[in-house]
Amino acid sequence: MSNENQRKNELNKDQNAKVGENFSPTILRFFRRKWMDIWRGNPPGTVLLLFGLFTGLIMSVPIIYVIWQSLFAGVDRWKRLLDGRIPQLLWDTFSLTFAVTVCAVAIGVTLAWVVVRTDIPGRKMWQWLLALPLVIPPYVGAMTYIIVFGPTGWVRDFWRDTPWLVNFLGDYPINIYSFWGVFFVLTMFTYPYVFLIASASLRKMNRNFEEVARSQGMNTRQIFWKVNLPFLRPAIGAGAILISLYVLSDFGAIAMMRYVTFTAAIYFQRASFDTASASVLSLVLILLTVVILWIEAKTRKKSKYYQTSNTFKEPDILSLGKWKVPTMFFVGTVFFVSVLLPIAVLVYWSIIGIGMGALDERFFGFAWNSLRVSGFAALLCMILAMPIIYLKSRYPSVISSTIDKLSYAGYALPGVIVALGMIFIFNNHIPALYNTFYMVALAFVVRFLPQAMQAGEASLSLVSPRIDEAARSLGQPPWKVMFKVILPSILPGVLAGGALVFVSSIKELPATLMLRPPGFDTLAVRVYVEAKEAFYYLAAPSALIIILVSIIPLRYLLKKY
Repeated sequence: MSNENQRKNELNKDQNAKVGENFSPTILRFFRRKWMDIWRGNPPGTVLLLFGLFTGLIMSVPIIYVIWQSLFAGVDRWKRLLDGRIPQLLWDTFSLTFAVTVCAVAIGVTLAWVVVRTDIPGRKMWQWLLALPLVIPPYVGAMTYIIVFGPTGWVRDFWRDTPWLVNFLGDYPINIYSFWGVFFVLTMFTYPYVFLIASASLRKMNRNFEEVARSQGMNTRQIFWKVNLPFLRPAIGAGAILISLYVLSDFGAIAMMRYVTFTAAIYFQRASFDTASASVLSLVLILLTVVILWIEAKTRKKSKYYQTSNTFKEPDILSLGKWKVPTMFFVGTVFFVSVLLPIAVLVYWSIIGIGMGALDERFFGFAWNSLRVSGFAALLCMILAMPIIYLKSRYPSVISSTIDKLSYAGYALPGVIVALGMIFIFNNHIPALYNTFYMVALAFVVRFLPQAMQAGEASLSLVSPRIDEAARSLGQPPWKVMFKVILPSILPGVLAGGALVFVSSIKELPATLMLRPPGFDTLAVRVYVEAKEAFYYLAAPSALIIILVSIIPLRYLLKKY
């Protein structure tokens, strides 16, 4: 019996081994087939895919960190913040975002209409001049308005030294450190987002629709509200979402003007080493950002308007007539308060600063720090953007789409949240690079990689996929095709994206403030620090250099829009 049982056991083992041999290839074939289905029969190489996955992982660090930390912040901390801090911050942040967005959209659309559709003198010149506020960071604008309208500002001194003003109007009425002060500054330096996009839409609007409306007896005002405005809704929505996200993420102007929103609260919580509370506030801000993006997406789906180009006629230029002088006054006033006044203040204090020796060795050290960290971030973005846009364009799948979306995560997040994620990762897992300029540069990459991606993607869309196929038929792996064949063809677009990242990095303030190593100050940091201490003659030269460098992307935007 024992021999018979032994033979049965050996027979069962042989049968199981045969089943296993047949089963393993079946599983492998199943997974191989699924993998090919995901990539639609054209999977990328291992090197290219791993490079893309690595980049997507880096981009998702801030969100993963915030969610992880906030989940373990403790019930007591959540209750305390929900009972007192969060409702007030929600109101302060939302009211400011709503007010700035509505007012900036109104100003931007009005200016776009005037410049594109009317016979205002100097139409071409105004298209350039009214976009200039984009080169002035709002924290620089806040500094200039504090100099002019602050408690010890120029207007306050003039008011005090003019007895009849005091007797007739009373004490100095302007409080720049208030909701209205922050609202005014952010509105003046964000309206160009809508102005540029609405101008592009107005130039592409078909005159045929207006002619049909006029044949129905409509006047110019009715045509604007019933014909032009519906076609402008996508442009207005795109501009409004850019403004809303900017106001949500702004720190410099808000901190300078002593108004507290989520970004300022997160920064101050981190400064007091209460990382858990900062994470909770960050999660709420991320949710608020997601809600705004969701509302905008829903609105865009419900309002789609199409026009054909085969019978396109350029829109008419309308005569202003008796409204020419009031219109010129309105346009000139906006330009004065958003460009001329800030630039004049900076030039005035820069002249004083140069006379007092502000351009010393320290100043050039700050400039070198800005160039070094921004240049390194731009180089990294150009390198990391290539695999992502190449995967998305040439190897479309759920995986490449997910990597692409993760890469945009940091762009929608405030700099303070990105900085918190960097602190967590480097402090706990890469301590050798903690408190180095490499950490600052990587934060810039997380924040601004999409700018490099957009510029590169626009160039890649003009390159035929047949070039890739020809290179692949010669036995070249995908990553070599990307670097040796495709990159030389789209190099101008890649370099343009790098230039955008470089300029954005020079202006970035909150991430630099939180991550810079001891003694490593940039021009943006010095503007903030010196302005807070009222050393305007030291802050003004740095601010002017930032503005001059920021003109680089304005040329790109004007060509784009």
